[in-house]
Amino acid sequence: VQLQASGGGLVQPGGSLRLSCAASGRTDTSAAIGWFRQAPGKEREFVGAYRERRTYYADSVKGRFTISRDSAKNTVSLQMNSLEPEDTAVYYCASQRRRTVLSATSLATAYVYWGQGTQVTVSS
Repeated sequence: VQLQASGGGLVQPGGSLRLSCAASGRTDTSAAIGWFRQAPGKEREFVGAYRERRTYYADSVKGRFTISRDSAKNTVSLQMNSLEPEDTAVYYCASQRRRTVLSATSLATAYVYWGQGTQVTVSS
């Protein structure tokens, strides 16, 4: 399984960015694909996930971030609006190996495959 994240960059507060995660080689398409982020000096944290046609979000990004899937392109995108300096981090997409319990959707340890990460910097 390979995951390729793209779309990061520098944006001003209040701006928008769209990240894309291209997945290949997955044998269980019902397995969740998640987005995580890690800021300098902080632990990796859950941002959101796409699982069985539903989306899930961390409280810190609800209402600002939206996850969508393009089945034809086998990609999962993260649309980020109203960005804040606190959103600055390296963003990773990840995939579980197979469908697991819903409660594991937000746990980084439940994800086996990880992309390389893409930097998002929110600054004026």
